[in-house]
Amino acid sequence: MALLGAALSHAEIPIFLLSLAALLGLARLFGEVAKMFRQPAVLGEILAGIVLGPTVLGTFAPEWFAALFPKGGAVETGLSVIMTLSVIFFLLVAGMEVDLSMAWRSGRTSFIVSITGIIIPFASGFALAFAVPEFMHIPAGIDPLVFALFFGTALSITALPVISKILMDLNLFRTDIGVIIVAAAIVNDLVGWLLFAVICSMIGIGGRDPADIGRTIAGTLVFVGVMLTVGRALLHRLLPWLQANISRRSGVMGFAMVGALLCAALTEWIGIHAIFGSFIFGVALGDSRHLKEKIRASFDQFISSVFAPLFFAGLGLKVNFVQNLDVALVLAVLAVATVGKIVGCGYGAVLGGVQRRAALAVGFGMNARGAMEIILGALALQAGVIEEKLFVALVIMALLTSMISGTCMQKLLARKRELNFAELLSANLFKLHLAGRTREEVIAELSELAAVRIKVSAAVITASVLEREAVVPTGIGNRVAVPHARMEGLTKSYVVVGMSESGVDFDAPDGEAARIVFLVLTPEKDTAAHLQILAGIAKAANEASVADDLSHATNYSEVVSALRNVEESH
Repeated sequence: MALLGAALSHAEIPIFLLSLAALLGLARLFGEVAKMFRQPAVLGEILAGIVLGPTVLGTFAPEWFAALFPKGGAVETGLSVIMTLSVIFFLLVAGMEVDLSMAWRSGRTSFIVSITGIIIPFASGFALAFAVPEFMHIPAGIDPLVFALFFGTALSITALPVISKILMDLNLFRTDIGVIIVAAAIVNDLVGWLLFAVICSMIGIGGRDPADIGRTIAGTLVFVGVMLTVGRALLHRLLPWLQANISRRSGVMGFAMVGALLCAALTEWIGIHAIFGSFIFGVALGDSRHLKEKIRASFDQFISSVFAPLFFAGLGLKVNFVQNLDVALVLAVLAVATVGKIVGCGYGAVLGGVQRRAALAVGFGMNARGAMEIILGALALQAGVIEEKLFVALVIMALLTSMISGTCMQKLLARKRELNFAELLSANLFKLHLAGRTREEVIAELSELAAVRIKVSAAVITASVLEREAVVPTGIGNRVAVPHARMEGLTKSYVVVGMSESGVDFDAPDGEAARIVFLVLTPEKDTAAHLQILAGIAKAANEASVADDLSHATNYSEVVSALRNVEESH
């Protein structure tokens, strides 16, 4: 503790460690409880901070609160440093979730959704804040234009990590609707954080004179451009060398954290908040196919288990949520944010050719704000752009939109009669021994089998499936892959099944080669059937006993038996 002693006295060290233990322990506990009720972990983590902060502990046991979280000393400074590191590393992981390649490949619909999902919420938020700044509790001395720009940006941003988790829970992540939502959210996050970076420069964050805004914006654009081109290419080349010459997981994780800190320092020096540099570094690193899913998952788990709970629980120490609760403001923020995002994204989806009910589901999916909104609000509060009442309103809005998003999507995408994908299986569309060794060979092999039944050439089927496969890989884990396509001219859905003894790499999250491959072909306009078939297969693959039965199946009857067992058990 000698090194810590330079900043913390002997008496302060145990207080600092106890405060960290209390924050992390209660945040992890409440986070797990929230997940038990199928709510985002961030909800429990923030509630833990509210319990330990001035809202509860500071009200009912102020002497305990003052002893555990003393103001104005080395303990407060130490906690502030930990919170800064926590949000830097959390944004690194959030950036790694951004798949630029998928955003480019996702097509016209995702692009339209992302654009309308930024413009309409931004315009509605800007109009509200600019028209009634006093109602929004604008801080004294803040330019109404800057305040309105921030609020518009806050309403346009989306929480990619939360959306991804919701789609995974609903088994929609690798479906067409899932790809549209994720790709649009990627663009939303990039544009939203870039806008926030510009706003930061306008108010002189980091001690810079606002007159330097042109230089700051230019530096930011150069940084983003270099990192997402040259930097991205260099990282892509460097990752294989790192994984070949150093400890694969810990080495890559250490390298990622060092890179995030360097880029965070650079953007802070430019005049933009440090987290923007960490986020962009994460985007550049995460876009490389050489970054293995196991390493990505391990890193995500580490950050989500330690740093994220500390940061979100720490937010509760800053504000008294009861004293700063303005019900009218909360309702106004919630209404404008929700309507703007659902209308904007839903309208974009309709323009992109999505059916109206599915388009509304896209809107609700994009409406989940979660952690990203809360981080944006916390930084704005720290910078003096907003007051505590608006911060509380933004936190409540972010949590509520995340809580309702999945439920609303599930109801909108449900059919009157749930489609049982096992009913589509046929012995004529089953191949026991696949000869292919690559995903392209296997897809072509199953397409030839399908072509006999559906009277469409194998080449056309193969091309459609591979085009879809290029957008996002369809390995879903547990040695199962679901390549698929929605095809023009089909009047019903088909499921073709193949077994591979050696396994085929479909880039599954768990890194396992697929032993059983489901080729799913559905009518182009039957979005609901497409989603239900994929969700049904994913649900079956996620059942440990079913996955084991499938991996050891030796004939068609055993495959059907395993799949129908899971349907009957639910």
